[in-house]
Amino acid sequence: MNEMLKWGTEINIWLQQFSPALDIPFKAVTFCGEELFFLIFLPLIYWSINRAAGVRLLLLFLVSAWANSAVKILAADPRPYQFDSGVKGLQHVDSYGFPSGHTQGAVTVWGYLVYAFKKKWLLVLAIAMIILVPLSRLYLGVHDMPDLIGGYLIGFILLFAFIKFEPLISALLNKYGLGTQLAVSIVIPAAMVAFSPEFDEGCITAAATLMGMSTGFVLERRYVYFASSGTVLKRAMRYIMGLIVIIGLWIGLKIAFKGMEPALLFRFIRYLLIGLWGSFGAPWVFVKLSLAETDIKPKT
Repeated sequence: MNEMLKWGTEINIWLQQFSPALDIPFKAVTFCGEELFFLIFLPLIYWSINRAAGVRLLLLFLVSAWANSAVKILAADPRPYQFDSGVKGLQHVDSYGFPSGHTQGAVTVWGYLVYAFKKKWLLVLAIAMIILVPLSRLYLGVHDMPDLIGGYLIGFILLFAFIKFEPLISALLNKYGLGTQLAVSIVIPAAMVAFSPEFDEGCITAAATLMGMSTGFVLERRYVYFASSGTVLKRAMRYIMGLIVIIGLWIGLKIAFKGMEPALLFRFIRYLLIGLWGSFGAPWVFVKLSLAETDIKPKT
């Protein structure tokens, strides 16, 4: 293990010879794997581009995020700057290193977008993101090569499994009524909470958001039938309005719940509400304000 860590940090040290000249560009690139980036970017797909693809992308991303946090706790791998004093920690994080969440997120999100939309320009962008985001983690000293390899491996496994089995699972759930669908939307994330190693904050966050999102998706198909089509102006207005509320909840509830115990419970509530707004509340408001049309018939 020590030899593997040493091999990984040698690459970090070589890359960091270009610091501080490339600090700002690589910090900008690494932002594309941060929570705030996905909080801003993923709703765009669901609200304003393609509802069905957005639903699937959000579900895949949240399952991937939970898995990444769980494996991090189980592996308990130090960050490169914690293991080798020769590596500069240009960005400090509190969690463990293996596997790289930025790498895994880049693979699942951009990989699924390529699969869903099949655009050549998107393929080029996806390849760039899947290479550059992980590279930025090496440069910043927060991951080594084994961390990246783990992120790539888990990310691609989850991506291919989701593409293969999601249609079968969706078809099965569509045969059941509202009660069963809601039960599944609640029970599975609840089980993810129960099986979260050490009740890790990252696992709780992903499971809470998944519960809010999946429950909202079920309710949206029952009571709203929101369509993501429309004029460019309406799509833009939906996105701006919805995002203002999401950021407001993200920041506002963090401030409101600060210091309240048990902290994990209030974190769960915070992300549950964010998920519910994004998946159900926002589409309902869009339709009521005539910023979105409704589907003629139920779609999944």
